[in-house]
Amino acid sequence: MSSTVNELFQQDQLVAKRQVFKLLGAAFRLTTPDGRLLAYSKQKAFKLREDIRVYADEAMTTELLFIQADRVIDFSAAYTVTDSQTGDRIGALRRKGWTSMLRDTWELLDAAGTVRGHVKEDSTWKALLRRTTDLASLFLPQTFLIQVDGQTVATMKQNFLGIPPKYTVDLSTDADGLLPRPLAVAAVILLLAIEGRQA
Repeated sequence: MSSTVNELFQQDQLVAKRQVFKLLGAAFRLTTPDGRLLAYSKQKAFKLREDIRVYADEAMTTELLFIQADRVIDFSAAYTVTDSQTGDRIGALRRKGWTSMLRDTWELLDAAGTVRGHVKEDSTWKALLRRTTDLASLFLPQTFLIQVDGQTVATMKQNFLGIPPKYTVDLSTDADGLLPRPLAVAAVILLLAIEGRQA
C-alpha cells in the first residue's frame, strides 16, 4: 500500500480527468500519462458542505487525502487538506471569491495557515473570454499556474477543444520541492471539482 501512495506523490506528470454523472455528482481520476490509475475521487451532488476523499483505487478501499470546506457556501471557502493515513494537516487552499469571478484564483496555505503561494488561471483576458463566449472555452483551453514563494512550480493545462476533457499536470519544474505533492494533488482535485462547475 505504501508503494502506491509513494508512487502518486512522486509523479512529475499527471493526467486529470473529470466525469460528470447527472444527479449523482462527479468522479475524478488522476493517472500516469500512459493511463495507469494513481488516484480516484468521487463528489456527491447536492452536498451543502464539500467533503472530498481521494483514494488510491476506484474501489475506494485506500483513502489517501481528506479535503473539507470550512463553510457551506464555497464562494470564498477554505479547504483543509489532511493526510488520511496519518491524520496530519498538510495545508489548505482558499478560494478568492470576488477575484475568481474574473479569473480563477486560490491561495495556498501551509500546515500553520500561512499563505505560501497561489493557484491562478493563466491570464485575465483569456479568463474573461472563456466566461463570456462559448467558443472561447473550446479554443482557449484553461491553464492554471501554481506558484509558491513567487516561483511557478507547476502547471495544469486543459487539452485543446476539451475532447475528451482532461488536464495535463506538470510538476517537473519544482526541483526544490517547494510544493508538497499531497497539496498539489488536492489542488488538482479541487480545480476539477469547484471550478469545473463553470464548464
